[in-house]
Amino acid sequence: MINNPKFTSMEKLVEQIKAQYALFAENAEAQVSKNNKAAGTRARKAALEIMKLMKEFRKASVEAAK
Repeated sequence: MINNPKFTSMEKLVEQIKAQYALFAENAEAQVSKNNKAAGTRARKAALEIMKLMKEFRKASVEAAK
């Protein structure tokens, strides 16, 4: 783990993105394979959260590159 605060926050963002993607993948699969409508709702919610986290990651990445 890097002690630079910029990289620490990026590491946290990456972990959050991974967790949200795992939720998305699980729920999207349930929607597709089992026609589970509630899982589709959860997958869409996770997708929105991933989008938000990706924007935050991009900002942090650009800032760290300075």
